[in-house]
Amino acid sequence: MTSSPTDGSVSVKTESPTSFKSYSITGNIQQLLRHVKVENLVAGLSGGVVSTMVLHPLDLVKIRFAVSDGLDLRPKYNGIIHCMRSVWQQEGLRGLYQGATPNIWGAGASWGLYFFFYNAIKAYTKEGRQTELSATEHLVSAAEAGILTLTITNPIWVTKTRLILQYNSDPSSKQYKGMVDALIKIYQQEGVRGLYRGYIPGLFGTSHGALQFMAYEELKRDYTKYKNMAPEQKLNPLEYITMAALSKIFAVATTYPYQVVRARLQDQHNKYNGVTDVIRRTWRNEGARGFYKGIGPNVIRVTPACCITFVVYENVSRLLLGQYK
Repeated sequence: MTSSPTDGSVSVKTESPTSFKSYSITGNIQQLLRHVKVENLVAGLSGGVVSTMVLHPLDLVKIRFAVSDGLDLRPKYNGIIHCMRSVWQQEGLRGLYQGATPNIWGAGASWGLYFFFYNAIKAYTKEGRQTELSATEHLVSAAEAGILTLTITNPIWVTKTRLILQYNSDPSSKQYKGMVDALIKIYQQEGVRGLYRGYIPGLFGTSHGALQFMAYEELKRDYTKYKNMAPEQKLNPLEYITMAALSKIFAVATTYPYQVVRARLQDQHNKYNGVTDVIRRTWRNEGARGFYKGIGPNVIRVTPACCITFVVYENVSRLLLGQYK
């Protein structure tokens, strides 16, 4: 209410629901932005780039197994070692790092943005509270961060899959010459829709990151309580590695089928009419086993990758935040 100092009368100031809602949304966004820290972006990006550079060949193997649906044009592999040896013999080290550029860009951007959004959302949720966030709140915060990250990075993942699935060893006969060439050609030939192939199963895939971060946060909290340590106290690398590995294995085992569906949607050698078509045809032709193709190399790749990422992130973020806060 407002009153004039001259006449003593009282007038009531009313606001429309629309203006109130607009103010509320704007206020919430401003409140969230106060918790944004570039240090988290840099630390996450560093972890993602380092782990991807080390372990990209295993990612190549995982995707090639994930799309192995019996087409004659695809090479046949008897296992992880046979696949890596075959690629090495045909194309050398360059073949094992086919698609590495978008993978490094994608992993760096994804981990950087994920930690960037996740920590901001988590801090925003916890603002003004003395209690720790619950497992459900960690889950929701991670899922929201995952959706934002996927929306920005999905075109990069499409180019990575397309580059990895170029089987011809002759560079001059390959459809895509590199990441930028693939982005341009996919856009020219398929439009924005082509760059966002696999986005829907990718949204389901945000549950993977959400479950992983929830498990990681809960393990870290329970461990610090067990050791009678302060929540913000730094752990040693082995402790971070153990918690990162356990949380990653839990998330992979729970959500892996979406990665098979997503890779098949993004594959240029086969055409599907959507997520339902992929699921139906995979189940009909390969059974339940088809949804877990490539899980072996995936676990072997993502577990150490996750450990490297989290150890680099925890140490880089503490270094940066210690310097700048």
